[in-house]
Amino acid sequence: MIDFIGNDFAIFDDIREMPMPPYPTRLNAACFCVCLQGTCKVNLNLQEYHLTAGMMSIILPDQIVQQGERSDDFAGLFIAISKDFVEGVLPTMQTLFPLFFQIRERPCISITPEELQSFKAYHSFLWNRVKLKNNLFRKEITQGLLTSLFYEIYNIYQGHLPKERIQKSRKEDLFERFLRLVSECYKENRSVSYYADRMFLTSKHLSTVVKEVSGKTSGEWIDSFVILESKALLKSSELSIQEISDELHFANQSFFGKFFKHHTGYSPTEYRKQ
Repeated sequence: MIDFIGNDFAIFDDIREMPMPPYPTRLNAACFCVCLQGTCKVNLNLQEYHLTAGMMSIILPDQIVQQGERSDDFAGLFIAISKDFVEGVLPTMQTLFPLFFQIRERPCISITPEELQSFKAYHSFLWNRVKLKNNLFRKEITQGLLTSLFYEIYNIYQGHLPKERIQKSRKEDLFERFLRLVSECYKENRSVSYYADRMFLTSKHLSTVVKEVSGKTSGEWIDSFVILESKALLKSSELSIQEISDELHFANQSFFGKFFKHHTGYSPTEYRKQ
């Protein structure tokens, strides 16, 4: 069961209709999911999340997502909204901007039975409205309901914020700053020294702290971001391998191909054909 408004909005209750293939994909949409039963793993920007019954997951536009294993009995409610559709209602929702930062930090949260019923009610009402194909204002009505849903979700998140923020250690804070910087600059810069300089640290000190906190080296984290983006572009874009190489600022296509095969075991062409 699935219904659409063009390429802007989709509502469904079958995971098989969810636009999340089993390989890394950069979604040009926001996706809302509430798990009703079973389990499902989702990888989001290099982090794995485990959905169980009574959990809500939100994926924002332009994030890289990959669906992992799911149980045979996994079931839920799903809404997908195009990036343009989201941006179309944002100008009227300036107060919601903090919500998007909260979602980026915590894309999966457990919700109460009352909050689950509220989401079910929105899902049901949206489904009924979207089916009214002859309604001249079907799109506008849907946008209005989605604005209300955003506020409802904001309220849910406010109720689930930690009562007291756990104090991070200096090393954990440094690691988070490093990851944030890498996520912004990995396309142009793959050198550990670049990030160390930006953080006013020596490369050795940065590498030591990152390895201690995460178990991975600074270089491994940088390469992970580049490989994830490479996989997403190879699978979900029409760019040629040369264009992807240019997008990621490799000296040439040959260097990109060697880098990709070293980390994945496949050439870019072989991976794209899988």
